[in-house]
Amino acid sequence: MNALFLDPVDILLFRGNRLFGEPGSHGDALVPPWPSVVAGALRSRMLVDEGIDLTRFAANQIDHPELGSPAQPGPFAVTGLYLARLQPDSSPQECEMLMAAPSDLVIAAIDRDGQEKAIEARLMQPQRLHPALQHSGTLPLSPVLPQGSKRTKPTGGYWLTQRGWQQYLQGMTPTASELVPSNQLWLLDDRVGVGLDSDTRSAREGQLFTVQTVSFQQDIGLMVTAEHAALPQHGLLRLGGDGRAVHIVPVRPNLPTARVEDLLAHRRCRLVLTTPGIFRNGWLPNGFELRDNGEMRLNLHGVHGRLVTASIGRSEVISGWDLARRRPKPAERVVPTGSVYWLDELEATPEALAKLVDQGLWSAPCEDAQRRAEGFNRLVLAPWAGDQTKH
Repeated sequence: MNALFLDPVDILLFRGNRLFGEPGSHGDALVPPWPSVVAGALRSRMLVDEGIDLTRFAANQIDHPELGSPAQPGPFAVTGLYLARLQPDSSPQECEMLMAAPSDLVIAAIDRDGQEKAIEARLMQPQRLHPALQHSGTLPLSPVLPQGSKRTKPTGGYWLTQRGWQQYLQGMTPTASELVPSNQLWLLDDRVGVGLDSDTRSAREGQLFTVQTVSFQQDIGLMVTAEHAALPQHGLLRLGGDGRAVHIVPVRPNLPTARVEDLLAHRRCRLVLTTPGIFRNGWLPNGFELRDNGEMRLNLHGVHGRLVTASIGRSEVISGWDLARRRPKPAERVVPTGSVYWLDELEATPEALAKLVDQGLWSAPCEDAQRRAEGFNRLVLAPWAGDQTKH
């Protein structure tokens, strides 16, 4: 696995997928961007570095050994995209990954005796609801947030440090010291633009719009991991809207993981999406099937288990621009990053769990080789809260 830190030279434009172009439109920024944004930038740089004719490649006349062709992607795949903090004094270069809080981790501000509010994180727990409670859920358990002695209101905009993410992957609740507000990582800057007439090169009437740009703080950028390709090791990369520049810094990845032995010992785990999920059955990941008895069962890459509950954020829509075909990519509804699925009755070997993480939530044969190469459907494994083992 190769890893690069992308150090911004200037502001970056990471647009979401809202309709854009009407008079007075406002384009919201998306941090981090879709993994397809970085995948496309890397592939373009790799083709240019090798002197490949881009027109012939776009026409499927060249089959690259790593990238394949637009019609038939090769083995190259983005395996992760993270917000990260570069450690400039380390040798070899290292960076600390930063993760948005998963959907089962609720962060709240607590007023303590009239003093300044303290930040506290709590984990949802799968529980069976009382039969008298009416709900529309079809799974046997529901994610429930234990309520403390004081009522709290959830707050957003916090990210986990790498240490906090490791605590989460050990089944523990991250401590408040491992929570970082987003305004310490990046700031948003509104930029106003006008639409131009392609014939007269003058401003069009009523075509005033605003876009949000992202200004990362010092040593904050993106870390991308990829496999089955030799990534560029120096120079610049054109990234996001307007092709803004980022420096390429090779780094040594140090990604936290759960202890597979603990998951197999307890025979249960959480599946946590680290990139958006594009699934055939909407919110339900590929590899799950509905049995006659009403159970949702996973059978993927040698991993078997029963889905008992899930915590899923509001669905999102992705699209993008297909450079090879010069047209928009189809709009698809996706499950957001950080969504969590709880499995019990887990049956697998350590090798099968490793293969699940390595392949992602894609079946064999893959449902969409292009989107797989772009980095969607990636996950990590974590124990249920409270299943951590002392070492």
